[in-house]
Amino acid sequence: MTDRGSELAQDFYGRWARLYDLLARRTPGIVTLRRKAAAACRLEPGDTVVEMGCGTGANLPYLRERVGSDGTVVGIDFTRPVLERARDRTAAYDNVHVVRGDATAPPVAGDVDAVLATFVVGMLAEPARAVDDWADLVGSGGHVVLVNAARSKRWYAPPVNTLFRAVVVLSTPPTTRFRYDPDPVRQLDERVESAHERLRDRAAAIAEETHALGVVRLTGGRIS
Repeated sequence: MTDRGSELAQDFYGRWARLYDLLARRTPGIVTLRRKAAAACRLEPGDTVVEMGCGTGANLPYLRERVGSDGTVVGIDFTRPVLERARDRTAAYDNVHVVRGDATAPPVAGDVDAVLATFVVGMLAEPARAVDDWADLVGSGGHVVLVNAARSKRWYAPPVNTLFRAVVVLSTPPTTRFRYDPDPVRQLDERVESAHERLRDRAAAIAEETHALGVVRLTGGRIS
């Protein structure tokens, strides 16, 4: 992401932090999806897990359930207003740490058992490279889990994808344009596919699911 793109994204998500938090917690089916994502990390009590792009922290309590009081949960995001909400949400846990940083250069190193990234890779200029970095961070035997939205491929996809396109355009900063170049939906599809394909390449074992009428893809892998 360019410096200008980063500024736009931070301003956009900071301005809409309250609405984003509401959608992150109240969208139908989202709690089930977040629990599935946490389970896909294959965590054990005492493990360390890092969430890249943790947003307002909606996943962090579920990850903490998995690692227990002896484990460590680290949430990383670059937008201060959403991080403030994440800190408030996890204030009761002394083993959950929320850090401002870049998911492509996370301020963590060593002894990480799993990385979770939900709805993040579509914002990255080089998503496959980020997945490589996350796989290197957890090392052989560690787990990387990706959850992302892209156009549905199911037989009833056309009306679903029409609605999905509207959502993507409205959530692409800035939201004042009528035309985007490149097309944000096509770009999102390409980035999501690139990231998930790279995880398949790096993993010795893969679990994949689709949700929300085929729009949401969950891919979890044990790194070889």
